[in-house]
Amino acid sequence: MKVKFLIAVGFICISGAVTAQSAATEAYIRQYKNLAIAEMQRTGVPAAIKLAQAILESQSGSSSLAMTANNHFGIKCKTEWTGNRVFQDDDEKGEGFRVYSSVEQSFKDHSDFLSNRAYYADLFKRDPLDTKGWAWGLKKAGYATNPSYPQRLLSIIRDYNLEQYNQEVVISKGQSISDDKQDNSLVQQREQEMEENDVQYNRNSIFPRGIFHINRSRVIFALAGTNLNDLVKQYDVSSEDLKDFNELAKLSILSENRLIFLERKLKKSNKSFRIVQPGETWKDISQFEGVRLDYLLSYNEVTKADAMVPAGQKIRLQPLNDTNGKWSGTQ
Repeated sequence: MKVKFLIAVGFICISGAVTAQSAATEAYIRQYKNLAIAEMQRTGVPAAIKLAQAILESQSGSSSLAMTANNHFGIKCKTEWTGNRVFQDDDEKGEGFRVYSSVEQSFKDHSDFLSNRAYYADLFKRDPLDTKGWAWGLKKAGYATNPSYPQRLLSIIRDYNLEQYNQEVVISKGQSISDDKQDNSLVQQREQEMEENDVQYNRNSIFPRGIFHINRSRVIFALAGTNLNDLVKQYDVSSEDLKDFNELAKLSILSENRLIFLERKLKKSNKSFRIVQPGETWKDISQFEGVRLDYLLSYNEVTKADAMVPAGQKIRLQPLNDTNGKWSGTQ
């Protein structure tokens, strides 16, 4: 009887510890998600990847390195570092780690660390929504020695739905990679950098050049002025299919930038829900998430595809039974 009691107590303690860690991680995400989003806008490092790395490397801000040095990514000094440093055992004994004046400085330096090194260059050629590619790319480039590093990042991204913060950047309207107050020459410099990294740049969105994938379906980002009839020839897709894939009445010249699918979107997403951004319609959400419009409307019991969806509303991207009946229309 005593043994059973001790086992029960042990399970309760473990469960409590897991719950506490999860709460700490959720609080960490709330505190730093906007910083990760801003850095994705500035440099193209996916917010989901940045948050997952920070959570893993800093133990959600509770590691000694994070608490004493504001170092949330485990970045070592390297030869070019001229700032303060602390010493800790890692791969070798007494290694030097960078000390930052703030967490914000740590997040920014992490972005610059990745974007200014040749061996991470291939990462910036990837779809910013390709979290699996980024996770494995970091391991391949030597960011971490732990063989399970990619799996651990992807587990964190999945468990805390971090991909939603990538989406906020990719589909944001009226935002730019650089602050509008910055000097024009800096904006032009950033455009040139992104051109070299093969990333599509415009004042509203970041998407890869050419064909990429949203929800496992092939798609391109077409700029305003594109004649959709030209895409029929360019991508070897029939005009009827192109209209069908994108719920278009006709093929015409685009009056604004738009995602154009080259194959039929899937019936559901691998994500259970989406938080609506300002100014989005059901048609917009269907494109952004790669979910067929008729199914999206069905999951949410609506009929007007052109209707504006209230910002902040939580909408289903799967049938209700895919989430085991656990879903709430409010966040």
